[in-house]
Amino acid sequence: MSELRRFYAPPKNFRDKIVILDEDETRHLRDVLRLRVGDEVSVFDGEGREFRGAIAAVGKRETTLELAEEIAPGSPESNLELTIAATVIPGDKYDLVIQKAVELGAVALTPLITGRCEIKFKDSAKKLSRWRRIAFEAAKQCGRAKLMAVNEPLNFGELITSTENNNFLLFSERDGSNFETVASSKKITAIFGPKGGWEDQELAAARKNDIQIVTLGGRVLRAETAAIAISAILQHRFGDIN
Repeated sequence: MSELRRFYAPPKNFRDKIVILDEDETRHLRDVLRLRVGDEVSVFDGEGREFRGAIAAVGKRETTLELAEEIAPGSPESNLELTIAATVIPGDKYDLVIQKAVELGAVALTPLITGRCEIKFKDSAKKLSRWRRIAFEAAKQCGRAKLMAVNEPLNFGELITSTENNNFLLFSERDGSNFETVASSKKITAIFGPKGGWEDQELAAARKNDIQIVTLGGRVLRAETAAIAISAILQHRFGDIN
C-alpha cells in the first residue's frame, strides 16, 4: 500500500466526519499532486491527531474530505516538552535550525536576540511568517501531527526574566557545569547563543536568574550545529530518542 499524501486542516475545519482543506492545501492537492475525487489521503489537525480519509469534492478554494478513521501519526510526540531558544543567525542556517527542531520533536522555538547577534530585532520579526511556514512544511514532511510553535522574537533579557521559566538550560562553550549535572525533567527550555559565544554580562545575568549553564566538555560547535546536536542529546537523555 502506497504512503498516503498528508494534508493539514485546523481543528475548526473538522466537522463530524467531514474536514475542509483551505485554499493553499487545495492548490497543492489539485495542481501539484493532481489528486482526484476518491483518492485516499490523510489529514492532521496540528494538535496531535491524524485521520485517514478520501477526497469527496475539489473546488477552486477548498477541498472536502470524508474521514474514515483516526490513525497514528508517522512520527509520535516526545514525552519531553522541549522548547528551543536559539539566537538568530544569518542566511538559511536558521531555516535549518527550525526544520531540524521540528524533526527532533521540539514543541516550540523562540528566536532570540543576544548581544553578539548579527540580526536586528526588527529584521527578525519580518522573518516570522517565513519561519512558521518552514516549521509547517517540516511537520508535514516528517510525519508529526502537532505543529511546532515559532514564537515572537525575544531579547535575551526578556527571556531569562520570563515568569514561564520552563527549566531553563543555557548552553555555553565556557563557564558551565558538566551535562551530567542536568537533572531529569519533562519540560526544558534549551538556550543557544550566537556565533562568537555569550557575552560575560549575559552569563552573569543567567546566573543571577538561577539559570543553569552547561558546557559540553569544552567542544566548540557552530551556532546551528549546537542547537541541532544538543536538542538531539536532550531527546536521547530525557525524551524518546533511545
